[in-house]
This record gives sequence, structure tokens and C-alpha cells, in this order.
Amino acid sequence: MKCALVGSRFFAASVFEALHKEEGIEFTSIVAPAEDDRLAIAARAAGVPLHVLANPKIVPQEAIAEGTELIIAAHTHARVSNEALARSRLGGIGYHPSLLPRHRGIAAVEWTILAGDPIAGGSVYHLADGWDAGAVAAQDWCFVAKGETARELWERALAPMGLALLSKVVHAARLQGKLPAFAQDPRFATKAPMIRRSVVLTEERACTSTSLVVTIVGADRHGIVSLLAERAQQFGANWAASRMTRLAGEFAGMVHFEVPRENADAMAAALRALESNGLQVVIARSDGNALPSDLRSVELELVGEDRVGIVSSLTRMLAQRSISIENIHTEIVRSGGAGKQTFKVQAQLLVPAALSVDELRAELGALASEMMVDIALGERQPGAAPA
Repeated sequence: MKCALVGSRFFAASVFEALHKEEGIEFTSIVAPAEDDRLAIAARAAGVPLHVLANPKIVPQEAIAEGTELIIAAHTHARVSNEALARSRLGGIGYHPSLLPRHRGIAAVEWTILAGDPIAGGSVYHLADGWDAGAVAAQDWCFVAKGETARELWERALAPMGLALLSKVVHAARLQGKLPAFAQDPRFATKAPMIRRSVVLTEERACTSTSLVVTIVGADRHGIVSLLAERAQQFGANWAASRMTRLAGEFAGMVHFEVPRENADAMAAALRALESNGLQVVIARSDGNALPSDLRSVELELVGEDRVGIVSSLTRMLAQRSISIENIHTEIVRSGGAGKQTFKVQAQLLVPAALSVDELRAELGALASEMMVDIALGERQPGAAPA
């Protein structure tokens, strides 16, 4: 049986490594989304022809070698085109971690948990037009443990089940020369779209304010912050960010004000006048913080169940695309009686202008699905301070 494997990461590599050892199964080509993907690395190590996708959303005809008898899809975010399927004698099969037609879509495991399903399952189905709507070749099921997370369910039961089901169907096709096929009943179909915040992008506007970063040091006493706030209100300034503390009886503070340009000089003079109250005042001024033309500023928020590797996976992906992190804040929040922990990331990114926000959104969407987290993006207006 001559097979082509389309997929990514750990699951696809596991499928390849398991089937590559089987007698009577030969891989004509491996299709991966990136050179450094785990599946691509495994293919090169085994000396199997590798095709790296130019477009991460679709598998073209030329990715599938002539003479292929079966295409296997294992954890792929790319659609296998009709032209690619036509190169395979038996077409293609994929593994979906649900009892199809229930939970058709990219977040089947998450929706299994959200729906409170007591039973989960996996399906090997025929690749066809539609949302995981092809005929079913094989299925299996398992119980969902009480309090189990989507990742725990996937790792404990659904990933091993997928490996076993794909192996079963491939061997059946090799011995019988055809694929089992049982039509899905559309009456029981439900959808499982990606679970993440909607992304709202704001247009960059010309900056009309001046930034005043004010450092104040002096003997601690009541009313210092009030004096600063009064001057901000007097000149129509926005109190953008601040850090203040009391050290050894001394007050030390730093405040970032955004003030209309026409009021900047007057406000700076009013702030320096506070020196008559025994305070030391230092003011740094800039007319906005315009970015170089080859960069754009983007805000990122990530929320997901805490686990090892979230920051590592995120920052590695950003670095590979020459995206700089201007500012990052992380925290772990414990919630609920079960003691589950939620991990949160807020970051300001400097993104190359050549990388469109749509492309970045697609990359992060795939990463969010892989890590089972929720990611949102928004372009930040020039001069806006981090929250």
C-alpha cells in the first residue's frame, strides 16, 4: 500500500513512525506545514520525500506523488484539494477526535468537554467536500472522566485511539483494496468551531498628543498624587501609566502623561513648579512614539488552562517570524473549587509590516488550536500605553 501522509506535530509524526514500520506499507510522500515541524524532521530522518506547503491552508496536486494509493490526514490544518485527492487511487482518510457527525470542526475535543458529553470518541472518515462530512470508515469510543480537561482527554484516550483506528483502516484497505464507508446521519450533526475571542483590529491614526514621562522624588507626605492628578485634569492630559512606591520614607514615582500638543509646554511648566513643594521633578518629552515604517504595533492576549510550554511555544513561533516582544505580562489565576489554574499572557508585539495581520491571525489561530488556548489580537494605536 503506497501512502501519502499530510499532517503536523506530534500526532502526525506518531502515525508516520508507527505505519512506517509496518510490512506492506510504503510512504510515497510526506506533506508538512514547515521545515522544522516534527513530521518533516521525521520524514527527513527516514529518507522519505518531503513536501513543505507554500500555502498552509491547502495541499496542492503536486504535493502528492504519482502512484499514491491512499492519502492519510493526521492533524492537518490544510485542506487536501480535489486535485490532490484525484492522484490517490482510494482518495483520502482523516482522523477526527469525535463520534462523527457530532462535533464537526477544529475544536472537537474542547466542545466535547464544553457540552458535558459523558462519552467521547474518534472517527476515521473519507476526505470530501464539507465540514468533516465524508463517509465514516471506522469509529471507537471512550468514557470522559469527571473533571477531565480537553488536553487530558486527548492525551489519555483520543490520540492513541486515532493511531489505532488509522492503522486499522490502512491495513483493511491494503488487504481488501477498498475503504469501508458508512454515511453520516446529518440529523445528529453539530459544529465545533475554534474557541477564541473575536479579533478586532483598530486603524492606526495620526498621533496628536505629546508624551510626558515625569519622575518625582521627595519626602513622602499626603497629597503628592493628588497634585499630579490635578495638573493632568487642568491641561486635559490622560494618565496613561504609572509606577509609585515609598522607599525609606521617600516617595518615588514615575508617571506617563499623554497631553494635547498645544498644552504640553504649559503642563510641563506646571509640573516643574512642584519643585517649590520640596519635590525633585524630571520630565522626558516625546511627540508620540512613532514606529519605523517597516513595523506595526499589535496587542496579543492569550488565555488557557495552565500547562508547561505555553510561553515557549508562543515565543518560538513569534521569533521564527521576526516578531519582537515589546512588553509581556504573564499571570496564573486559580479558579473554582477544583483548583484549576488559568494562564494569561498580555503582550505588545512589533510585527514586520510585510506580515499581514490576517496572516498572523491564521498562524496564531493554528497555534491556539494546538495549545488548546484562546488567543486574541488587536492593532494598537501609536502612542497608546500598555494596560
